[in-house]
Amino acid sequence: MSAVQELPVAIIGAGPIGLAAAANLAERGVAFRVYEAGESVGANIRDWGHVRIFTPWEQSVDSVSRRLLEASGWKMPEASALPTGGELYEHYLGPLAALPMLARNIETDARVVAITRRGIDKVASKDRADRPFALRITDRVGRERVVYSRAVIDASGTWHNPNPLGGSGIEALGEAISRDHLAYGMPDVLGRERSRYEGKRVAVVGAGYSAINVLLDLVRLRGTQAAWVVRGRNMARIYGGGDADQLAARGRLGQHLRSLVESGTIKLVTDFSIEAITDTGIGLVLTGETDHGSVRLSPVDEIIVATGQRPDLAMARELRLELDPWLESVKALGPMIDPNIHSCGSVDPHGHRETSHPEPGFYTIGVKSYGRAPTFLLLTGYEQARSVAAALAGDMAAADDVHLVLPDTGICVTDFEGADCCGGPVPANASACCAADAVAKDPGEKGCGCGVAA
Repeated sequence: MSAVQELPVAIIGAGPIGLAAAANLAERGVAFRVYEAGESVGANIRDWGHVRIFTPWEQSVDSVSRRLLEASGWKMPEASALPTGGELYEHYLGPLAALPMLARNIETDARVVAITRRGIDKVASKDRADRPFALRITDRVGRERVVYSRAVIDASGTWHNPNPLGGSGIEALGEAISRDHLAYGMPDVLGRERSRYEGKRVAVVGAGYSAINVLLDLVRLRGTQAAWVVRGRNMARIYGGGDADQLAARGRLGQHLRSLVESGTIKLVTDFSIEAITDTGIGLVLTGETDHGSVRLSPVDEIIVATGQRPDLAMARELRLELDPWLESVKALGPMIDPNIHSCGSVDPHGHRETSHPEPGFYTIGVKSYGRAPTFLLLTGYEQARSVAAALAGDMAAADDVHLVLPDTGICVTDFEGADCCGGPVPANASACCAADAVAKDPGEKGCGCGVAA
């Protein structure tokens, strides 16, 4: 074995997917180190610990991690129960990270700020694969060090790199100077942030489940006026598949939100691409472009930017990456998850080959592997972690034997004009899309391209 191969595998991020990779490597006897930027494992999830996820416990726990935990006497909570982010940390990620085989190999307060090959930059090709990876790491007070590894698994996620308010993908004019009245992600509006939002005029920007969860909390506050601002027009896609969604809690979220919009409890603004934000003295005013020209919305006191996240690619600037040109996902995943075509959440089984790059030994897994696409589920990341760990252990048969069964959303429409369901036009009840006998469309055609969950 070469000196490089004797080095550990570096795992960036101690969230569910990073810890799953660690558990799989530990079970196979492969040396590893986990570097987590936060103060604890699961730090990103703890940021939204108040939010209840729509995947039950049985779909939220990695199978190898479960096996290792149960060997120590751990018992999984009720399989069909829906955990909050806080419960996921308390009852799963915390105990998993405390297992001796993992605990001794996890470092917190260890932010990876750059990755390269020892002694060369990304231009140099000669003997590249024979050089170890060099990871520059800082702690919270800025102390720096370099560690070396034979391979790198980037499971760092995207949580701390939110998309901006601007509908064109860059910050809206005035966004930076209005920061004191903007919150990104899913603030705890019923808990520690209650006083900030109660009795206020609040705009929530975004069309995903983060926005939905925030809106459903805001309407529970006394005197709060909630406005919902979305860039698209296809509300059937946003509301989801309802009873046809195989994740019942996800389906109920959309149905509940729809009823609040139809009753007037939440004011909905569609087809609105934000260009600027202005403090008028009586509130913040959003200006945006619509099909009817420039429009200004009524003033609000606070804005919650729930527009999703994007990957931070800076740390790997000196590595040879291959990314989808518009999603910034791993390139091989782009056609499977492109939200311009897919909205039903289906994705082909994939593993180490699809999450690798031209840089030998470097893998991107977890939500970061999806780039800007919003449809990642934990089950996807767990299978990625299992396959990559098998490949690094030299078990290529297991690494290539990938399986992935995802719960169907029950809806397949897109925002394209003339979009259709699998094999037919969009019905009045869009949740009828992806019926059991639907036929998958060619991914290059407009429409869902999902077929049925298999």
